[in-house]
Amino acid sequence: MSTAPQHLRQEFDRQGYAIYRQVLDPELIGEASQHVDWLAKRHPDLRPERLGHNLMTDDPFWVRLISDDRLLDIAAQYVGPDIALFASHYLSKPPGDGMPVLWHQDGAYWPLEPMEVVTLWLAVDDSTPENGCMRVIPGTQGMDLQQLQSKTDVANVLSSTMDTALVDESKAVDMVLQAGDVSVHHPNVIHGSNANTSERRRCGLTIRYIPASTRIRTEKQWPSAFLLRGRAVPGVNTYLPWPRYVEDRHLHFRGCQQWA
Repeated sequence: MSTAPQHLRQEFDRQGYAIYRQVLDPELIGEASQHVDWLAKRHPDLRPERLGHNLMTDDPFWVRLISDDRLLDIAAQYVGPDIALFASHYLSKPPGDGMPVLWHQDGAYWPLEPMEVVTLWLAVDDSTPENGCMRVIPGTQGMDLQQLQSKTDVANVLSSTMDTALVDESKAVDMVLQAGDVSVHHPNVIHGSNANTSERRRCGLTIRYIPASTRIRTEKQWPSAFLLRGRAVPGVNTYLPWPRYVEDRHLHFRGCQQWA
């Protein structure tokens, strides 16, 4: 990585986000790109921006990807040594009509108690202003979580937004990433992204890591609750077994035999 982790953690505390460069190798990023295409073919009823965590319960490549030690080492700087997954979501904006993500705070959507969670945003494609990269309002991580407002008169990924009167868009920073880079952001920081009107896809994978002490408040088994590193806290969450690779049912990937 090009910048010392301690410096990046300080930047995160100050701005609400940080960027880690060249975290994953091109081969694994290539497999992630293939995974997106594979998921899209399996779920033609879903927009490619909406390949979410409910699809990953029986997906060994997805769990292999989000449990990569290079990602967990970053997550550990923010949530500690006992790391679980809350959710993960491919947000793949196709060329020409990729939908925007309106201004929001992630934590406003999540049934977590306490709201101790960090998001790693893995660039599967190069992400630029032209193809709808993420935009962040620096320093807004100190704002309380705001109530959501339904927004369906324009096509957007979340079908909602926060009160735009609270958003100073003149301060927005474009998160320009190369494939394999990772941005990290706080659950309260205000962020969004524009539509992709370019000729290039813009795909990223959000990964929401929690400490094992954070409770997922749901009556049913959460479809992406995996313990990834360290120990569970008794009585907090029920974790799923890691999925096993079955040929002809799952995406073939390097090392898949070890998951069989």
